[in-house]
Amino acid sequence: MTNSTLSTNSVAGIAATDVIDSAQLRQLISDDPLIRVLDVRTGGEFDSVHIPGSYNVPLDTLAEHASDLAELDHPVVLVCKSGTRADQAHGKLTGAGKQRLHLLDGGLDAWLASGGDVVRGSSETWAMDRQVRLVAGSISLVGILASLVAPKAKWLAGGVAAGLTFSAVSNTCAMGNALAKLPYNKGRGCDIDAVLTKMRQAV
Repeated sequence: MTNSTLSTNSVAGIAATDVIDSAQLRQLISDDPLIRVLDVRTGGEFDSVHIPGSYNVPLDTLAEHASDLAELDHPVVLVCKSGTRADQAHGKLTGAGKQRLHLLDGGLDAWLASGGDVVRGSSETWAMDRQVRLVAGSISLVGILASLVAPKAKWLAGGVAAGLTFSAVSNTCAMGNALAKLPYNKGRGCDIDAVLTKMRQAV
């Protein structure tokens, strides 16, 4: 994805380009009361830690309501853990016609590394990429061990490897999407109508 200019407007010298870093996000939050930070991780991940004042709309929910979110007049910054899911959300929202849309470069990981403020909850839900690594590694290990008895079981590990390769090439993650639907990842759930109402409200 290229850093195309979405608007000629700027806030405190920040051009309205697609990708911004943590320092630029802090400046936008400080200078522009209309900015909306939209976190597209799962509810469980969001409840564990998030940027103060951000709104949570998990990626699968966002996909279903992209047109509603695209109608928001407010400039929006998309955030996930490292940037992959936010990048997917960016594609869905721009496809629905959303303007003044930004990506936080490096996601929440970069925000934390830069010393950005966060709200921490009591949830201990693992980040999605960590969950994927655990499941993929476990399935691969089981496949290798099982192949000592049943040689064809090695293809189980091969299937996981192929899936991870496709995930990297396509910038998608079927395993992550499946895990996101598990109850412990959903957290308190997303009331999309309530979120849209709050995001539309003027400060």
